[in-house]
Amino acid sequence: MEKILDIQDLHVSFQTYGGEVQAIRGVNLELYKGETLAIVGESGCGKSVTANSIMKLIPSPAGKIKQGSIAFKGKDLTKMSDKAIRKVRGIDISMIFQDPMTALNPTLTIGDQLTEGVRQHRRVSSAEANKQAIEMLKLVGIPNPDERMKQYPHQFSGGMRQRIVIAMALICEPELLIADEPTTALDVTIQAQILQLFQRIQRETGVSIILITHDLGVVAKVADRVSVMYAGKVVETGTRRDIFHRPSHPYTQGLLHSVPRLDQKGEKLIPIDGTPPDLFSPPEGCPFTARCPHAMEVCSRIYPFHSELSETHAVDCWLQDERAKKYMASPS
Repeated sequence: MEKILDIQDLHVSFQTYGGEVQAIRGVNLELYKGETLAIVGESGCGKSVTANSIMKLIPSPAGKIKQGSIAFKGKDLTKMSDKAIRKVRGIDISMIFQDPMTALNPTLTIGDQLTEGVRQHRRVSSAEANKQAIEMLKLVGIPNPDERMKQYPHQFSGGMRQRIVIAMALICEPELLIADEPTTALDVTIQAQILQLFQRIQRETGVSIILITHDLGVVAKVADRVSVMYAGKVVETGTRRDIFHRPSHPYTQGLLHSVPRLDQKGEKLIPIDGTPPDLFSPPEGCPFTARCPHAMEVCSRIYPFHSELSETHAVDCWLQDERAKKYMASPS
């Protein structure tokens, strides 16, 4: 498969009055053409910062990409000028932001907002831009698109606004679509419709998708591969089957145990005790040590090696060390 995105050793920090927040600390990610990669984890783990880094939307001067590379189709986005990256945004890479109401301008019609990007980037006539916008509204399931083009965001429901934001992201036919919590504010029925829409659009257009979410139910439905983030690091990566059937990092296991399952009636949910570490002064070892039921002395002192469990499954955890496996297997 063709690799469309390759992130290597990404470090992103923010300067605040309290000091430097090390939001991303050596993230490695890969995305292949036509696949959906889900990035999951608790709030504050670095999911959205990673997405904004790809788009070069880190607010400066407070935020800074300190180290690493983000290669999109072989070109390092971190080395591009602001002028060059503007030619990538919206055309090659598009992003769907969390709240569709704040992503839409309340003073402009839907038609104006849809056609703005295609007129600017594709240099087409107003008539051609309107035609493309109407076709895109049909693609995302908006009824009566000709009339809807004349309406304003407040005249649409939350689910319809989300569909319009998706249409805006897709109108220039990008090769990579980043969806940041696209179903958070929607009820479960609308969530299901939006997820089905993503799957249908991917089949019809071949777009690659990065889906950022904390909802494992969403991941189970649409993701091909999953990267689990914690405290600015990717601690486990694998196929959907790897993560749901063979979770190997205690944090991944904790996430799965805290989600209700229909096939396990009467089972109690087990929350993850404690809180994430302070990223003003992140720990030297594994950041999950203080909350991990299997923590060992080495965990707090040295960050674990990257362990390849299979061709598709990798984890950063000292429990994969042969010495730890022998200790865990020995009778107490």
